[in-house]
Amino acid sequence: MIDIQNQADNREIPLQKVGVRGLRYPVKVLDKKNKVQTTTANADLFVNLPHHYKGTHMSRFVEIFHAHHRDLSMKGFLNMLNEVRIKLKAERAFAVVRFPFFMEKTAPVSKNAGMMCYECTYEGTVTENSKEFYVTVEVPVTTLCPCSKAISKNGAHNQRGIVRVKVRNTHFFWIEDIIAEVENSASSALYSILKRDDEKFVTEQAYANPRFVEDVAREVYIALQNMPEKYNLDGEFSWFSVEAENYESIHNHNAYAYVEK
Repeated sequence: MIDIQNQADNREIPLQKVGVRGLRYPVKVLDKKNKVQTTTANADLFVNLPHHYKGTHMSRFVEIFHAHHRDLSMKGFLNMLNEVRIKLKAERAFAVVRFPFFMEKTAPVSKNAGMMCYECTYEGTVTENSKEFYVTVEVPVTTLCPCSKAISKNGAHNQRGIVRVKVRNTHFFWIEDIIAEVENSASSALYSILKRDDEKFVTEQAYANPRFVEDVAREVYIALQNMPEKYNLDGEFSWFSVEAENYESIHNHNAYAYVEK
């Protein structure tokens, strides 16, 4: 059959990215407690397109992703991208894969168990001579305002926030360890199930650990720097960024802080 995509293009305009977006697929990711977790990903897969090619072969992206969807470790992810690059005869291949990561957490006093969901993203770029891989983890937290506590006779305002950690991954680590360090850097962690004794504990814990959004960003930064020693990681993160954002409870805007290594 005739293959229009393989025909030459005479407009001499290279395209930086062509491919598929919004591919929803079941995938398997590593899980510290259960070894493997099955979840649902939303994947974007691209290659560059030289000016002399009319188009790319869209179906091949899906074929290759299907062959690798049961192994989305860093090694499996980069192997998938390299196969995309080679089979589509491209100089560079890109991918962004977003997925919910689930963890069972027990309430601090009652020990009732429930599931928490954390949004995660894998991003990668592969050429013949280079590979880059990034992991982003979004962790919801509670923060209590130090200023409000200092100036108020009764209580202090608090709010939910989100902390986004993005690391350039050059060695193995567990997503759960990132989550733990972020939660420890906030006023309190969040839980899906809280009985009255748990609610009392969390409220008092947050009151005893007030944090500005700037405090959270700095504390997470320190935690990421100390992770290699604490978790016996094989080397430091060569680059990372931390975004802390509070969904303010007494303002009609959010508070925000950002830092990167």
